[in-house]
Amino acid sequence: MSDLATFTKDSVTIDGKTKTVFRKGTGPCVIVMSEIPGITPLVLSFADQVVALGLSVSLPQMFGTPGKAPSGSYVAKSMMQACVSSEFSILATGKVSPITTWLRGLAKVEHERCGGPGVGAIGMCLTGGFALAMMVDDVVVAPVLSQPSLPAAIGRKAKARGADLGLSASDRAAIVKRVEQGVCVLGLRFTEDRAVPASRFQALRDLLGDGFIGVELDSSDGNPHGHPKVAHSVVTENLDDRPGTPTRQALDQVLSFFSERLLSA
Repeated sequence: MSDLATFTKDSVTIDGKTKTVFRKGTGPCVIVMSEIPGITPLVLSFADQVVALGLSVSLPQMFGTPGKAPSGSYVAKSMMQACVSSEFSILATGKVSPITTWLRGLAKVEHERCGGPGVGAIGMCLTGGFALAMMVDDVVVAPVLSQPSLPAAIGRKAKARGADLGLSASDRAAIVKRVEQGVCVLGLRFTEDRAVPASRFQALRDLLGDGFIGVELDSSDGNPHGHPKVAHSVVTENLDDRPGTPTRQALDQVLSFFSERLLSA
């Protein structure tokens, strides 16, 4: 487990809105957007593995208590806070979460601070699709969507929400143009994850074609790797870190993705 004390704590103001950002490392930056309930010890451990590549990381605090381990009550509290926040579009289709505007500004700040060909970005769960929305700007060159769960595929419009990518029409067009220019998008999900239906990854393939690399880990009943049917968090809570396991291979693919696009250039 990583120690929050090894990260520096800074305040970043963009368009008049100030958020706490935890930073570590040197080299081109990867923005790590945590899942619900927040910046947990396993999210910090993932960030440390990115730093070990020779990259820097920037973790914005969007909800929760940094460094706190997850629990049922903590997850529920953080989810409730996100649901009532105007920064997150939990159910709306065809709409970008307002917080992505601030995150795009952060990407520009970190690129100017750290240099390199651009920045990487990974979102997880509630933030999973934010890296896609951030691609509107040329500065984001390595976007990763780990179990992107917004818009939430629940209620009467569950089917439509499941196939929605949380993008406006103009953002969709801008992202397609970026892919045509050579940017790739990496996505991760467990096959039985109801929060990230198969239709969402199909929508990404339909939109991006070969520019989308979809990694889907078998979590069906009786799967040979023992992934539970409720498995959700690919690189953190449900990571089996033993060499050769599907989740370890997926994590290695993410790390290689960042290294190739931010260091090889």
